Amino acid sequence: MPNVQAHDLRCAGRVVARYVWDPQLPATVSPRPYLHPVTTLAGTTVTGFMPADHLHHLGVSIAVPVLNEANFWGGRTYVTGHGPTHLDNHGRQQHDRWLHRSGDRVEQELRWTGHDGVPLARERRTLTVHQLTDHAWMLRVEFALSSATGTPLTIDSPALRGRAGAGYGGFFWRAPAGPEPVHAFGQRAGGDVHGSRDPWIVLSGGRPGRTAWTLLFLASSPEADPWFVRSDDYAGVCSAIAWDRRLVVAAGEVFTRRLRVVIADGPPDPATIAAAAEAWS
Repeated sequence: MPNVQAHDLRCAGRVVARYVWDPQLPATVSPRPYLHPVTTLAGTTVTGFMPADHLHHLGVSIAVPVLNEANFWGGRTYVTGHGPTHLDNHGRQQHDRWLHRSGDRVEQELRWTGHDGVPLARERRTLTVHQLTDHAWMLRVEFALSSATGTPLTIDSPALRGRAGAGYGGFFWRAPAGPEPVHAFGQRAGGDVHGSRDPWIVLSGGRPGRTAWTLLFLASSPEADPWFVRSDDYAGVCSAIAWDRRLVVAAGEVFTRRLRVVIADGPPDPATIAAAAEAWS
């Protein structure tokens, strides 16, 4: 495999995330920067990368199924009346320049280009890590999208093209595949979190007492996008920016989202949830 360009993010004296900012990947996965592996403070990996069930799932990334008809998610494109279809429309997110790069924070500018290499969008992205408790740390994510062409950006999802419940697109975290079940629940919706707008939701998995892990996703504020959640066929969470209506970013405007994710060892802990909520507020 060709060499990739990556930057390690550290917390509590150890590497907790590898940010691959110049990936060397096939066009069909819509190449984009990603975080993998991401680990707990004890070293348990909590991301999945190019799993057999979805080769285009790249750990933690910013991915959208359709932006101005270009696929920045990877895999097939959902076509109204035909379903998932292989199209030659895969885009690429390319690093332009660093605005900041240190052990606990990176800030960069990127170009989103179509399959023909023409820039469609510009992005400013910031990733920050800090320790929350002795067994948990927090990842802060912020991204801002704007048009690179002087025309609007239009983002939609398979749900808007006829595939019910498939409103994914935006910040996406693919959890690791494994034999142990993964559980999902939220603050208000209990176990029915798919499509909810809960302030936070939890994914938990691993082996109790050994490699158990918890991911706590805190909604951006005040937008509170719906959550796209999978925990049965695979485990993943997306803060869905085009869940039930197209997102249009007018020329000259900037679309911004901010999220927080707590990565903890062990099963869900009310004290960790409380500490995360306090830090977020």
